[in-house]
Amino acid sequence: MITRLCLLAAALVLTGCVHNSTESALEVGSNQVQLRQIQSRAFDTTDKTKTLRTVISTLQDLGFVIDKADLELGSITATKLDGYALRMSVTVRPRNAKQLLVRANAQYQEAAVTDPAPYQSFFSSLSKSMFLTAQNVD
Repeated sequence: MITRLCLLAAALVLTGCVHNSTESALEVGSNQVQLRQIQSRAFDTTDKTKTLRTVISTLQDLGFVIDKADLELGSITATKLDGYALRMSVTVRPRNAKQLLVRANAQYQEAAVTDPAPYQSFFSSLSKSMFLTAQNVD
């Protein structure tokens, strides 16, 4: 009888662990989707070169130094050293036939930035720059 109770208790404990792990995995997945939404914006253009140049200008206007830019890959990496080390990687890729998707990924001291504020600041500035570029305003 005691053996059966011990086996039942062990089974319940193991079942509880599996249940918690599944919930945690779904929670992490949900957080990743939310973070990806914060990090991404679609723009109504297909001019990848012009978009990459606008991203570079925007990053420089925000005080970043461009570390690497690759037109073929559609990626830019920049660092901001203003009392802290903030690293931003931005990729530009086609979303559909009429849009490009810009995704920014920020890191502060080797840790991913999940706070929406830096992304909102970047995309707000980028949106203004994209509008001015589309209107041929220098």
